Amino acid sequence: MNKSIAWRSPSNIAIIKYWGKYGNQLPINPSISFTLSKAHTETIIHYEKKEKNNKVELEYLFENKKNEAFEKKVKIFIESIMNDFLYLKEYKLKIESKNSFPHSAGIASSASSMSALALALVDLEQQIEGKKYSENEFLQRSSYFARLGSGSASRSVFSQVALWGATKAQQESNQEYAISINETLHQNFKNYNDTILIVDSEQKKVSSRAGHALMNTNPFAEARKIQANKNTEKLLKVLKNGDLDSFVEICENEALSLHAMMLSSTPWYSLLKPQTLVAIEKIKNFRESTKIPVCFTLDAGPNIHILYSENNKEKVREFISAELMQNMPEARIINDKMGKGPQKIY
Repeated sequence: MNKSIAWRSPSNIAIIKYWGKYGNQLPINPSISFTLSKAHTETIIHYEKKEKNNKVELEYLFENKKNEAFEKKVKIFIESIMNDFLYLKEYKLKIESKNSFPHSAGIASSASSMSALALALVDLEQQIEGKKYSENEFLQRSSYFARLGSGSASRSVFSQVALWGATKAQQESNQEYAISINETLHQNFKNYNDTILIVDSEQKKVSSRAGHALMNTNPFAEARKIQANKNTEKLLKVLKNGDLDSFVEICENEALSLHAMMLSSTPWYSLLKPQTLVAIEKIKNFRESTKIPVCFTLDAGPNIHILYSENNKEKVREFISAELMQNMPEARIINDKMGKGPQKIY
């Protein structure tokens, strides 16, 4: 392999949750996320000319090791977009990927990995096919193809705060790609902190893909769609006006609603652990006793994202160390914060 390109892309944490999809990776409801800073994936694509045979020639290494499951997923993704990126028919690829965070650590690795891959592929398209995209066109196209690999990845190509899915509350919103909503972001939410409390690092028993599919028969799916749309409209206003108390209410309502959908699926399942419930009760009690607007959210797993402003960082982190970690000897924490988005490495 004689040429290469590399991109770093962050994970994100959804405040309004995307759960349930239709068609080709289109969301049942809109979602809004905070882009993270430290939690990211670095992806290098080595590429070399081959005989034009229209077949994908791909080798995939994760953390410097062969990973057949990841390679199969990426190969299927590449095959699905070959007509959109014609150069893929002319080059064989070796893809190397690594995370800044432990796999299965409660951080959306598919969001960071698929967005990094999409960014690199669109960048290669410009170099090899000579296409010229504006910055906005480049990010939009990257978001579109990241979405095809992983829905939440569509949001990771943008810094700070991103919205994916159509909503009447945001004119530019779209089902097929995410958009940035940073321009009207209130000062209260800039540099927002996210401490990830890893209470269980085992691989979850029900994948997100399977969980999305179960929404097709969930009796509360329509009510959830209505709720998510209302919460999206509310959050868009809150992010503009800086109302931290309303942010807390929306954020936790969304987190618990996500897991309520899992509990009400057929078959039902739960990804929460006893330690998860103990921790969120302690967060609620701490907030009520101190009046500090700290809150939690959950991805599709047992680990907790604790969200708080920069002004309250010292007190919240003292609480996390003294109260949350006290009876969890195997728990770990990752201190992260709102980030500046993807970066080209070379």
